Amino acid sequence: MKYQLVVFDWDGTLLDSAGAIVNAIQASCRDLGLEEPSDAQARHVIGLGLMDAMRHAVPSLPPERIHEMVERYRFHYLSADHQLVLFPGVREMLARLQAAGHMLAVATGKSRLGLDRAFAHSGLGALFQASRCADECHSKPHPQMLEELMAEFGVTSESTVMIGDTSHDLLMAKNAGVDGLAVTYGAHPLVHLQECQPKACVHDVRELDQWLKTYG
Repeated sequence: MKYQLVVFDWDGTLLDSAGAIVNAIQASCRDLGLEEPSDAQARHVIGLGLMDAMRHAVPSLPPERIHEMVERYRFHYLSADHQLVLFPGVREMLARLQAAGHMLAVATGKSRLGLDRAFAHSGLGALFQASRCADECHSKPHPQMLEELMAEFGVTSESTVMIGDTSHDLLMAKNAGVDGLAVTYGAHPLVHLQECQPKACVHDVRELDQWLKTYG
Protein backbone atom coordinates (compact mmCIF):
# COMPACT_ATOMS: atom_id res chain seq x y z
CA MET A 1 0.00 0.00 0.00
CA LYS A 2 1.62 3.26 -1.14
CA TYR A 3 -0.96 5.64 0.33
CA GLN A 4 -1.90 4.83 3.89
CA LEU A 5 -3.87 8.08 4.15
CA VAL A 6 -6.27 9.07 1.37
CA VAL A 7 -7.66 12.61 1.75
CA PHE A 8 -10.62 13.82 -0.27
CA ASP A 9 -12.00 17.23 -0.99
CA TRP A 10 -15.81 17.25 -0.65
CA ASP A 11 -17.62 19.63 -3.05
CA GLY A 12 -17.03 18.74 -6.69
CA THR A 13 -15.00 15.65 -5.76
CA LEU A 14 -17.42 13.44 -3.84
CA LEU A 15 -20.61 15.52 -4.02
CA ASP A 16 -22.01 16.92 -7.27
CA SER A 17 -22.42 20.42 -5.86
CA ALA A 18 -20.40 22.81 -8.04
CA GLY A 19 -23.46 24.01 -9.97
CA ALA A 20 -25.40 24.67 -6.76
CA ILE A 21 -22.49 26.68 -5.33
CA VAL A 22 -22.27 28.81 -8.48
CA ASN A 23 -26.01 29.43 -8.42
CA ALA A 24 -25.92 30.41 -4.74
CA ILE A 25 -23.09 32.91 -5.29
CA GLN A 26 -24.86 34.51 -8.23
CA ALA A 27 -28.24 34.65 -6.45
CA SER A 28 -26.58 36.29 -3.44
CA CYS A 29 -25.14 38.98 -5.70
CA ARG A 30 -28.58 39.65 -7.16
CA ASP A 31 -30.01 39.97 -3.65
CA LEU A 32 -27.41 42.59 -2.75
CA GLY A 33 -27.48 44.46 -6.08
CA LEU A 34 -23.93 43.48 -6.93
CA GLU A 35 -22.48 42.49 -10.28
CA GLU A 36 -22.77 38.73 -10.73
CA PRO A 37 -19.60 36.77 -11.43
CA SER A 38 -19.56 34.55 -14.49
CA ASP A 39 -19.97 30.82 -14.04
CA ALA A 40 -16.21 30.41 -14.53
CA GLN A 41 -15.39 33.09 -11.95
CA ALA A 42 -17.74 31.55 -9.41
CA ARG A 43 -16.43 28.03 -10.07
CA HIS A 44 -12.85 29.17 -9.54
CA VAL A 45 -13.44 29.99 -5.84
CA ILE A 46 -14.99 26.62 -4.98
CA GLY A 47 -12.83 24.94 -2.35
CA LEU A 48 -11.77 28.13 -0.60
CA GLY A 49 -13.09 29.09 2.81
CA LEU A 50 -16.38 30.94 2.52
CA MET A 51 -15.06 34.41 3.37
CA ASP A 52 -12.16 34.09 0.94
CA ALA A 53 -14.45 32.66 -1.72
CA MET A 54 -16.85 35.60 -1.54
CA ARG A 55 -14.03 38.16 -1.67
CA HIS A 56 -12.46 36.54 -4.74
CA ALA A 57 -15.71 35.84 -6.57
CA VAL A 58 -17.06 39.37 -6.08
CA PRO A 59 -14.17 41.87 -6.07
CA SER A 60 -16.68 44.76 -5.93
CA LEU A 61 -18.06 43.50 -2.60
CA PRO A 62 -17.53 46.21 0.05
CA PRO A 63 -15.72 44.82 3.11
CA GLU A 64 -18.54 45.92 5.39
CA ARG A 65 -21.00 43.76 3.43
CA ILE A 66 -19.02 40.51 3.48
CA HIS A 67 -21.08 39.04 6.33
CA GLU A 68 -24.31 39.96 4.56
CA MET A 69 -23.05 38.23 1.42
CA VAL A 70 -22.12 35.12 3.41
CA GLU A 71 -25.57 34.98 5.00
CA ARG A 72 -27.32 35.26 1.62
CA TYR A 73 -25.05 32.56 0.20
CA ARG A 74 -25.87 30.22 3.07
CA PHE A 75 -29.58 30.86 2.60
CA HIS A 76 -29.48 30.00 -1.10
CA TYR A 77 -27.14 27.02 -0.79
CA LEU A 78 -28.87 25.43 2.21
CA SER A 79 -32.29 25.78 0.62
CA ALA A 80 -31.20 23.31 -2.07
CA ASP A 81 -28.42 21.22 -0.54
CA HIS A 82 -30.78 18.36 0.38
CA GLN A 83 -31.27 17.79 -3.36
CA LEU A 84 -27.56 17.28 -4.07
CA VAL A 85 -26.28 13.79 -4.82
CA LEU A 86 -22.97 11.96 -4.65
CA PHE A 87 -21.19 11.27 -7.90
CA PRO A 88 -22.02 7.74 -9.09
CA GLY A 89 -19.75 5.15 -7.53
CA VAL A 90 -18.47 7.29 -4.64
CA ARG A 91 -20.04 5.24 -1.86
CA GLU A 92 -18.73 1.96 -3.26
CA MET A 93 -15.24 3.36 -3.83
CA LEU A 94 -14.96 4.66 -0.26
CA ALA A 95 -16.20 1.37 1.19
CA ARG A 96 -13.61 -0.54 -0.86
CA LEU A 97 -10.79 1.76 0.26
CA GLN A 98 -11.82 1.40 3.89
CA ALA A 99 -12.04 -2.39 3.59
CA ALA A 100 -8.57 -2.46 1.99
CA GLY A 101 -7.12 -0.78 5.09
CA HIS A 102 -6.68 2.80 3.90
CA MET A 103 -7.29 5.62 6.35
CA LEU A 104 -9.80 8.09 4.89
CA ALA A 105 -10.15 11.79 5.63
CA VAL A 106 -11.76 14.94 4.25
CA ALA A 107 -10.11 18.36 3.78
CA THR A 108 -12.73 20.88 2.71
CA GLY A 109 -13.53 24.54 2.29
CA LYS A 110 -16.83 23.90 4.06
CA SER A 111 -17.39 24.92 7.66
CA ARG A 112 -17.56 22.24 10.35
CA LEU A 113 -21.31 22.74 10.58
CA GLY A 114 -21.59 22.42 6.80
CA LEU A 115 -19.51 19.25 6.62
CA ASP A 116 -21.40 17.63 9.49
CA ARG A 117 -24.63 18.42 7.67
CA ALA A 118 -23.21 16.92 4.46
CA PHE A 119 -22.06 13.79 6.31
CA ALA A 120 -25.56 13.35 7.74
CA HIS A 121 -27.30 13.88 4.39
CA SER A 122 -24.99 11.56 2.49
CA GLY A 123 -24.58 8.90 5.15
CA LEU A 124 -20.81 8.85 4.51
CA GLY A 125 -19.63 10.16 7.86
CA ALA A 126 -18.83 6.73 9.29
CA LEU A 127 -16.42 5.99 6.44
CA PHE A 128 -14.07 8.85 7.37
CA GLN A 129 -11.76 8.71 10.36
CA ALA A 130 -10.93 12.43 10.41
CA SER A 131 -11.66 15.72 8.68
CA ARG A 132 -10.55 19.34 8.59
CA CYS A 133 -12.67 22.36 7.65
CA ALA A 134 -11.98 25.93 6.61
CA ASP A 135 -13.21 27.41 9.91
CA GLU A 136 -10.72 25.24 11.82
CA CYS A 137 -7.61 25.80 9.69
CA HIS A 138 -6.13 28.19 7.19
CA SER A 139 -8.00 28.12 3.89
CA LYS A 140 -6.57 26.16 0.97
CA PRO A 141 -3.97 26.23 -0.53
CA HIS A 142 -2.29 26.61 2.87
CA PRO A 143 -1.00 23.14 3.91
CA GLN A 144 -2.34 23.21 7.49
CA MET A 145 -5.26 20.84 6.88
CA LEU A 146 -3.00 18.14 5.43
CA GLU A 147 -0.24 18.72 7.95
CA GLU A 148 -2.68 18.25 10.83
CA LEU A 149 -4.20 15.13 9.30
CA MET A 150 -0.79 13.53 8.73
CA ALA A 151 0.19 14.34 12.30
CA GLU A 152 -3.08 12.90 13.64
CA PHE A 153 -2.55 9.60 11.84
CA GLY A 154 1.22 9.51 12.27
CA VAL A 155 1.90 9.08 8.55
CA THR A 156 4.49 10.62 6.24
CA SER A 157 3.91 12.88 3.28
CA GLU A 158 5.09 10.08 0.99
CA SER A 159 2.24 7.85 2.19
CA THR A 160 -0.48 10.49 1.76
CA VAL A 161 -2.48 11.53 -1.31
CA MET A 162 -4.86 14.48 -1.70
CA ILE A 163 -7.71 14.10 -4.19
CA GLY A 164 -9.58 17.16 -5.42
CA ASP A 165 -11.26 18.97 -8.29
CA THR A 166 -9.61 22.39 -7.96
CA SER A 167 -6.20 23.98 -8.21
CA HIS A 168 -6.63 24.98 -4.55
CA ASP A 169 -6.63 21.29 -3.58
CA LEU A 170 -3.62 20.47 -5.71
CA LEU A 171 -1.60 23.48 -4.55
CA MET A 172 -2.38 22.56 -0.94
CA ALA A 173 -1.02 19.10 -1.66
CA LYS A 174 2.12 20.56 -3.21
CA ASN A 175 2.59 22.93 -0.27
CA ALA A 176 2.31 19.97 2.13
CA GLY A 177 4.71 17.84 0.10
CA VAL A 178 2.12 15.19 -0.72
CA ASP A 179 0.94 13.76 -4.04
CA GLY A 180 -2.09 15.42 -5.58
CA LEU A 181 -4.61 13.58 -7.74
CA ALA A 182 -6.99 15.66 -9.88
CA VAL A 183 -10.56 14.83 -10.82
CA THR A 184 -11.76 16.67 -13.91
CA TYR A 185 -15.53 16.34 -13.38
CA GLY A 186 -15.77 19.07 -10.71
CA ALA A 187 -15.22 22.83 -10.53
CA HIS A 188 -11.95 23.65 -12.34
CA PRO A 189 -11.15 23.03 -16.01
CA LEU A 190 -8.54 20.47 -17.01
CA VAL A 191 -5.96 23.04 -18.11
CA HIS A 192 -5.91 24.66 -14.64
CA LEU A 193 -5.56 21.30 -12.96
CA GLN A 194 -2.70 20.26 -15.25
CA GLU A 195 -0.82 23.46 -14.41
CA CYS A 196 -0.52 22.14 -10.84
CA GLN A 197 1.29 19.01 -12.05
CA PRO A 198 -0.84 16.34 -10.32
CA LYS A 199 0.16 12.69 -10.33
CA ALA A 200 -2.72 12.08 -12.73
CA CYS A 201 -6.02 13.51 -13.94
CA VAL A 202 -9.01 11.17 -13.84
CA HIS A 203 -12.32 11.84 -15.51
CA ASP A 204 -14.91 9.98 -13.44
CA VAL A 205 -15.21 8.06 -10.19
CA ARG A 206 -14.75 4.71 -11.91
CA GLU A 207 -11.39 5.86 -13.27
CA LEU A 208 -10.48 7.34 -9.88
CA ASP A 209 -11.21 4.03 -8.15
CA GLN A 210 -9.18 2.13 -10.73
CA TRP A 211 -6.22 4.51 -10.32
CA LEU A 212 -6.27 4.01 -6.57
CA LYS A 213 -6.46 0.22 -6.99
CA THR A 214 -3.45 0.32 -9.32
CA TYR A 215 -1.22 2.96 -7.73
CA GLY A 216 -2.58 3.46 -4.22
